[in-house]
Amino acid sequence: MTRNVVVTARTVSRQHSGLRVVLPGSRTSFSTSNGALAPVSYLSRKSSEGKNAIVTGSSQGIGKAIALRLAADGYNVCINDISANAKGCAVVVDEIKSMGRKSCSAIADVTKRDEVQQLVQITVRELGPLHTMVANAGIAQVKPVLDLTEEDFQRMFAVNVFGLQNCYAEAAKQMIADGVVGPDHPGKLIGASSIVGFRSMEMLSHYSATKWAVRGLTQAYALEMAGHHITANAYAPGIVGTSMWDLIDAGMAKKKGHKKGDVMRKLAHERTTLGRVSVAEDVSNLVSFLASRDSDFVTGQTQIVDGGIVFT
Repeated sequence: MTRNVVVTARTVSRQHSGLRVVLPGSRTSFSTSNGALAPVSYLSRKSSEGKNAIVTGSSQGIGKAIALRLAADGYNVCINDISANAKGCAVVVDEIKSMGRKSCSAIADVTKRDEVQQLVQITVRELGPLHTMVANAGIAQVKPVLDLTEEDFQRMFAVNVFGLQNCYAEAAKQMIADGVVGPDHPGKLIGASSIVGFRSMEMLSHYSATKWAVRGLTQAYALEMAGHHITANAYAPGIVGTSMWDLIDAGMAKKKGHKKGDVMRKLAHERTTLGRVSVAEDVSNLVSFLASRDSDFVTGQTQIVDGGIVFT
């Protein structure tokens, strides 16, 4: 006999893995089909304790926020950036270790496949099997489309698209080789797109093009990696108060004859439904979901976190 305690008039029930979950009001337990009571904590997000992740471009900004949030979620995290940001990497590693997690740093340029291979191997050696890759590293440049040079395009695509491909490919190969992924515990490939991957922005044409490419490549990986029990998703931030958006703001202000900071404030006021500039933690909260068991049935998606600039 199944025993349920009804506390409120509204009861939500669902079938899950042979359990009938009943959630009336503020219950602290639910009943199984054999009448036993199980804690409601069963319904909470499963911990990522003991899993290992790489976050590229994580010495500062959004990447740092993502790394710290994943560590708070239970992940051990490898911090990556280029050599110029080595000191920042060391600071983040120390922060994560102070949280009781394992962490290491690996200096690598994501545009170079051999360096990404080494990044993955360092992670496996120092932390253990790889479960999640967050391909966060990226660059931006403010320039009118007719002024762009071939070198401008090549550099932008080298970091934002080829870099993503290198990270996705090497991480997926390692996950498959390690044999740590399966139908009930898929590996996670997570990439950095942007709202300009949905609607391009003036003077960010080549940057916008790379973020559209991230969406397409992520969908392709979702299709091809499904049979290997690996999901692929991307996150699309809006106007975030980081050094990258400071660069964009300064470039646009110079071109338009505005004061530094005016462009960002104007965009936040006129285009953002929630009326504020995003912070890095807004983005890391979404990535936390994408890296968790709660997103196991989500793949091929680019999820926007912009305070209501782009609606889908």
